[in-house]
Amino acid sequence: MKILVCISHVPDTTSKINFTNEDSQFDTNGVQFVINPNDEFGLTRAIWFQEQQGATITVVNVGEAETEPTLRKALAIGANDAIRVNANPTDSFFVAKQLAEVIKNGGYDIVIAGKESLDYNGGMVPGMIAGILGYNFINCCTDLIIDGSNVKANREIDGGRETVSTTLPIIIGGQKGLVEEKDLRIPNMRGIMTARAKTLTVVEPVEASVNTKAVKFEKPAPKSAVKLIAADNLDELINLLHNEAKVI
Repeated sequence: MKILVCISHVPDTTSKINFTNEDSQFDTNGVQFVINPNDEFGLTRAIWFQEQQGATITVVNVGEAETEPTLRKALAIGANDAIRVNANPTDSFFVAKQLAEVIKNGGYDIVIAGKESLDYNGGMVPGMIAGILGYNFINCCTDLIIDGSNVKANREIDGGRETVSTTLPIIIGGQKGLVEEKDLRIPNMRGIMTARAKTLTVVEPVEASVNTKAVKFEKPAPKSAVKLIAADNLDELINLLHNEAKVI
């Protein structure tokens, strides 16, 4: 069984975010990048298939040279090899087209991507890949069982959970639940040393249209100051809630 895990290179949530060029571009200076959390859940689940069912795991990223440390971390966690599509991932369709080409050439049985990336939260790439290739697709996946060519999965839906069954090949839009946070793997020294010798292949992008672009970014408004009211001053509290906050 061949598994491809799609890896996004995203800013750590603890990083201070700024923008340049009149707020039209993300400023990467001083920002720490990590594996997209939804992708990390998928990678950890793929390693379970590797250990239990002998699967081979390739990780792939659409990005320029600065994304390679993130791919090397995925190799240190346990992936067998890695592919980097040498392009700036500025548009969801462009990214999906590049990944679809890698999948088509690699003949993968299972493709696991995060349901969305932590940076742009577009949530479009896994579905687009499935549409381009005509593969079965399960989004918001929280559990995945493979038995031969048969697939059984649970997915999160509004107000509950849905169980579905289908067959390989398949695209998964994964999230927390594929594994829990406590099950995530941390690279050990042996894994880090081994990762240096694993293959990281760089391929050039195929031609694909870029249909969207970021016009402007805007940070959330800062929180306003807090007003403290004495515990025995209920009249003032009611006055502020009614006339200022307008919640009663």
